Amino acid sequence: MDKRVSLAKRRGYVFQSSEIYGGLGSVWDYGPLGVELKKNIKERWWRSMVHERHDIEGLDAAILMHPKVWEASGHVAGFTDPLVDCKQCKNRFRADDPKIKGTPGQPDAQCPVCGSKGTLTAPRQFNLMFKTFMGPVEEQAAVIYLRPETAQGIYVNYLNVLQSSRQKIPFGIAQIGKAFRNEITPGNFIFRTREFEQMEMQFFVKPGTETEWFEFWRGERMKWVEGLGVRAEKLRWHQHGKDELAHYATDAYDIQYEFPFGWQEFEGIHNRTDFDLSNHQKHAGKKLDYLDPKTNERFVPYVVETSAGADRTTLVVLCDAYREEAVRGDEAAEGGEQRVVLKLKPSLAPLKAAVFPLVNKDGMPELAHRIHDDLRRHFNVFYDDGGSIGRRYRRQDEAGTPFGITIDGQSTQDQTVTVRDRDTLKQDRVAAGKLVEYLTQKLAG
Repeated sequence: MDKRVSLAKRRGYVFQSSEIYGGLGSVWDYGPLGVELKKNIKERWWRSMVHERHDIEGLDAAILMHPKVWEASGHVAGFTDPLVDCKQCKNRFRADDPKIKGTPGQPDAQCPVCGSKGTLTAPRQFNLMFKTFMGPVEEQAAVIYLRPETAQGIYVNYLNVLQSSRQKIPFGIAQIGKAFRNEITPGNFIFRTREFEQMEMQFFVKPGTETEWFEFWRGERMKWVEGLGVRAEKLRWHQHGKDELAHYATDAYDIQYEFPFGWQEFEGIHNRTDFDLSNHQKHAGKKLDYLDPKTNERFVPYVVETSAGADRTTLVVLCDAYREEAVRGDEAAEGGEQRVVLKLKPSLAPLKAAVFPLVNKDGMPELAHRIHDDLRRHFNVFYDDGGSIGRRYRRQDEAGTPFGITIDGQSTQDQTVTVRDRDTLKQDRVAAGKLVEYLTQKLAG
């Protein structure tokens, strides 16, 4: 994992937030390549959920919401973790941390950091929502929260979207947005962070049909994940046991990936029943039931949720693409016998191609700049004329750029260039005027 984190910083994927001030714990900034990769993943999700379907509408709800939303959802009362503090070293832990020896609050309890005995406090409940104040006065009446999930913004807008879009049940509402949780044990790079982005879709169905839709969306979501180019043997389903189910769910599955730090979930499919709409109907005093125009039957819809972490999905793609490979032949002579490469699916790669003049003379830079400027109108491409051609290839391999375009002496004579494939190292000779068509074909899918 350390190698992946190092590469992410070196190549401009992810930086520690506020690094010049020592950083802020488990908060990360996406660099020039990271923001492109994450954007490509989000756009692919949005296209599959909203643009390619007739029964799902898009939404962008506000981060700040009425505080009663979080009372109705159960977050104010139940969104807590039991924590203990060490009075000796001042570290804080979850009460169920397996490294704690003994029973917190009792004389036999031993701190996992400093080793002191009897210094751990009894567990206390700690709410995971970030609080802030709305208005000029910082008082209890002015407390609001940064949303800990995006789903509630969908539920409170359910009627607005239903009526304005003229949809009929079954239909869904999709949203991509930021959420915030004051996690006590964040870590593993961008896997568990305090500020994160979710890609969620809530599908509203008639009670009694939820199991069928639940299985449908399980199948659709795994197909989408495999379409990212992730290796199938690194993916698996995990069904929640009774002790794992959230208070609102009757069934739930996670899609897990085998990270370097073990199998972990990055997307979930949940049967949320009518818990959310029924609670908001009760707390807000607003009717949220649905009148079926065919049967004249009224009911509160059940919800099948698909919830993916945009940051975790990005981490899955980065981890799965990372390779260390031996190189032979001309490539070894130019850039060394080993290479690190991100074998990203070409359509997801932040940079689609890099343009290299073989040498900075004999008309090659001028032609290379013309080709680069032409390609930029169609793709995100990069120009690099520094160092040997082998060294430039290696830099782009690490960045995950699928194609390297080299302008050499022959190019200035016949207007053809060499296109190198990142994965196979195969080189094709392509007419400069056909590059857009060539790359479009290669980047499809």
